[in-house]
Amino acid sequence: MDGAGETAGNKAMAPQDRLSAELAEDMAAVNALIRARMASEHAPRIPEVTAHLVEAGGKRLRPLLTLAAARMLGYAGQDHVKLAATVEFIHTATLLHDDVVDESQRRRGRPTANLLWDNKSSVLVGDYLFARSFQLMVETGNLRVLDILANASATIAEGEVLQLTAAQDLRTDEAIYLQVIRGKTAALFAAATEVGGEIAKASAAQITALRDYGDALGIAFQIVDDMLDYGGSAAVIGKNTGDDFRERKLTLPLIKAVARATPEERAFWTRVIEKGDQRDGDLEEAMTVLQRHDTISACRADALAWADRAKVAIGKLPPHPLRDILSSLAEFVVSRVA
Repeated sequence: MDGAGETAGNKAMAPQDRLSAELAEDMAAVNALIRARMASEHAPRIPEVTAHLVEAGGKRLRPLLTLAAARMLGYAGQDHVKLAATVEFIHTATLLHDDVVDESQRRRGRPTANLLWDNKSSVLVGDYLFARSFQLMVETGNLRVLDILANASATIAEGEVLQLTAAQDLRTDEAIYLQVIRGKTAALFAAATEVGGEIAKASAAQITALRDYGDALGIAFQIVDDMLDYGGSAAVIGKNTGDDFRERKLTLPLIKAVARATPEERAFWTRVIEKGDQRDGDLEEAMTVLQRHDTISACRADALAWADRAKVAIGKLPPHPLRDILSSLAEFVVSRVA
């Protein structure tokens, strides 16, 4: 499918659902490949843990980006299916590891794998999925694709480690925050779109546009996710409101609040974030401080600016129905906190 058959009914859907509809055949092939490759003859725990997360109703946004980029630029083969599955395996592996690191209890509205099984299973199954992802990307026979996804995997890990050291340090500023989310989130968005163009043998300028689009979209996406932790519903964010606060993560809303803090407010942030001395009512107090400095609105302005960058980047590609959906997707990502 190339997206040329988009209907008026499709246009009334959310952009992500429109992508799913336009790429339904390709996505069915990706899902079948994911199920086949997450099987294990000798370790039944692997498909049990993987299926719990893979089948949890995620939107498959990252693999959809790979499929869309390839189809938009005229790719007619099947290797984009392997790359889309690769991207989803990398993403799922990072989620399994993240939930262990964060000691999370909910993911996509369901108990996390580490809660249902144990930390050891989550870490080892995540390792298995990383290995599977490299097997898949090698099968395309494209060294440049391997380079892009291998670099992204390293960048994701680097971003997560940086977050460990920066998340509870009140000296963390917006530049460091951007470095963290560009690593842990945007790197895979950028790689997902870039490999789609690479497999389609797109021009260097087109591949740069795809990479820039994915990078900006991923940054907007993560900023919005961090905002939702201070006001989104559990149904939207797939976890409990305030989890980032309880885990003492210094995300953008708090970074902006700390930068504008009075001495009393800074003492509060030092106690609850740096020292981890959290008491009843502290989350509500944090929300009050955020409202006082209007930091959520400031974060939304940042997210909108990154969404605009994504739209500019994707606008450099040739006209195509899928290009229009990807442009709308950038707006939609921010609309979750409208």
